[in-house]
Amino acid sequence: MKNTTLPALRVSDGFGHQVEQALGEGETLSAFIEEAVRHEIDPRRARGEFLARGLESARSARETGEYYPAQSVLDDLDRLLTKQ
Repeated sequence: MKNTTLPALRVSDGFGHQVEQALGEGETLSAFIEEAVRHEIDPRRARGEFLARGLESARSARETGEYYPAQSVLDDLDRLLTKQ
């Protein structure tokens, strides 16, 4: 697999010092930044998928006219959480 270089990151001297202090023993700045970026990708992807499902649900409800009372949905969620 081919490697790609991410753009340079410019930060203030103070913040750069904080980052350097946060590095683990033997950890490089590049490894730290890569880990931080990877850590942020999954939540952003999940958020996008969540929004897409919500928009699709709203579209479907408008088309079919089938809506569920909020309390009914909350009760169902409570039952699911109680089972765990």
